[in-house]
Amino acid sequence: MGVIESKLAAMGLSLPPTHPYPSPNRTAAVKVGNLLFLSGHGTGRQAMSLGIKQYGKVGAEVTEQEAQLCARSVALAMMASIKAAVGDLDRVRRVIRLYGMVNSAPGFDRQFSVIDGASDLFHELWGPEFGCHARAAVGIAELPRGAVLEIMGEFELHPDPA
Repeated sequence: MGVIESKLAAMGLSLPPTHPYPSPNRTAAVKVGNLLFLSGHGTGRQAMSLGIKQYGKVGAEVTEQEAQLCARSVALAMMASIKAAVGDLDRVRRVIRLYGMVNSAPGFDRQFSVIDGASDLFHELWGPEFGCHARAAVGIAELPRGAVLEIMGEFELHPDPA
């Protein structure tokens, strides 16, 4: 077990299983040089960890605090995809950017707080130098399958081991 997964275990967290994408025209992750681009990971496609509410609008059926936990769960799913793509979370040198979309009820304007559930976990695991990242958090009128949120990510990798 690597450093990052050991930190997760110490926090009482573990990586969920990955799920295949339903179409061969897309994948969870694409590696280009030392960059890894993650597709949107959301709460609407497969069973999620942490006992979260997977469906609904934040500010109506889902509270801000419940949505923050959703974002944390999605961050774990993202890490599972990273591990599947590159073999070890310790290959990630830094978190570059997260783009979070929150299924928002009219008038809900705290998307930044919701996506903090993911940002905070990446920051805790990779630290202030390599876990601090650029980010957008936006409200969306609808997400596929009524998902609470979806997050895309970009990560810098350490060079491939020789």
